[in-house]
Amino acid sequence: MELHDLYAATVECSDAAIVAKDVRGIVLIWNAAAERLMGYSAEEMKGRSIRALLPSDRLEEDESILARIRSGERIVPFLTKRRHKSGHLVNLAIGASPLLGEGGEIVGVSYIARDSSAYVEQQRLLRESEERFRMLADNIAQLAWIARPDGRIIWFNKRSYAFTGLTPGEMVGWGFIDTHHPDEVDRVTTGYRQCVAEGRDWEDTFRLRGADGRYRWFLTRASPARNEAGEIVWWIGTNIDITEERERSEQIRLLLMEVNHRSKNLLSTVQALARRSAQGHPDFVARFEERVRSLAINQDILVRREWREVPLSELAREQLAFVEGAPGDLTAQGLECSLVPRAAEVVGMALHELATNSLKYGALSAKGGHVEIGWDCAPDCTLFEIWWRESDGPPVVEPSRQGFGTTLIRDVPRHNLGAEVTLDYKPQGLNWLLRADERVLVTPICPMGD
Repeated sequence: MELHDLYAATVECSDAAIVAKDVRGIVLIWNAAAERLMGYSAEEMKGRSIRALLPSDRLEEDESILARIRSGERIVPFLTKRRHKSGHLVNLAIGASPLLGEGGEIVGVSYIARDSSAYVEQQRLLRESEERFRMLADNIAQLAWIARPDGRIIWFNKRSYAFTGLTPGEMVGWGFIDTHHPDEVDRVTTGYRQCVAEGRDWEDTFRLRGADGRYRWFLTRASPARNEAGEIVWWIGTNIDITEERERSEQIRLLLMEVNHRSKNLLSTVQALARRSAQGHPDFVARFEERVRSLAINQDILVRREWREVPLSELAREQLAFVEGAPGDLTAQGLECSLVPRAAEVVGMALHELATNSLKYGALSAKGGHVEIGWDCAPDCTLFEIWWRESDGPPVVEPSRQGFGTTLIRDVPRHNLGAEVTLDYKPQGLNWLLRADERVLVTPICPMGD
């Protein structure tokens, strides 16, 4: 076989599309693979401009190729598109080189083209996969990162940069360590490096500094990713912000401690009520139940108010509701003052005890009797006063001995609130006055109406 025939057979039998054209772009050679690839026969394409195959957005591409070929350049395969005879676009990988004449002059261009559809589709799928990964990684609530087998971090998600305010150059490698709290950085890095060296999962809780300079608590986990041989190829880590959860846990812990403390105080109060109510009182059960009922009313108000504050008008209204329908009448008014929980407990018990005694022996026990309750807050909130004044009831006789009722009215406020308490057994009616400083108050709200 002649060499010329051998070359021709090689071109015709090649699996790659081989096309030759002159320097004007006119097709000279169009092999069988080109026919299969583009749908045009050799007869249809020979003597025709190659521009017939170019999509409208790639017309300049051929001019560029010809210009580079004329300068003697060889063009390595690149990805492009050409129009098939049926009209659809074909993905191609095309390389080009100059065709030389007998004198070495450039007389045309030789193209080798292959169908790159499978490769292009593979790249598309890879891009979609990478895009999905980045969308997931950059939009999850956690800070996420990837490290090499030696633990050196090479990638962070966008949320990591947004939180720290740092750039990739400042964070990759071991730069991220600078965001750790100084009190914990040695412990954290030691634990991390040890887990990396041993190839086991790492978990720790520590603080990281944000872009605003504040530290927040994070629960951090990292796990090794292994290949089929079991070798660690990456470490995958996440940092989960648990600042609010820690604060809520701390609040719950403090609340439980407060409940425990208050429960103990409440039990102590109940024990004191029982002991003192029993001393010298044949009607112990009734007295004890009344005082426990007063204590329960206080607890209901405080729970409803979440142990924050108790408006005095609400406290008086609920503690004195049991005297409704009494022979005597009762009025209560004053500037609205909100008491701290402990003050509300003490004042509520005192009002209930005063009302109980008045209903039995004082102005509330007789028709025409009158009880006036009032209170006031100093404009600067430095003084609180509340009073109980009875009139037009049975003559008052000071008791010969002081029982637990006196303790609730006078001694408990003095001891628990540091209050000044006056208890005056005037014959025309009992007078009780309590003065305390701003420690018993929360907020003065507004004057009450009549």
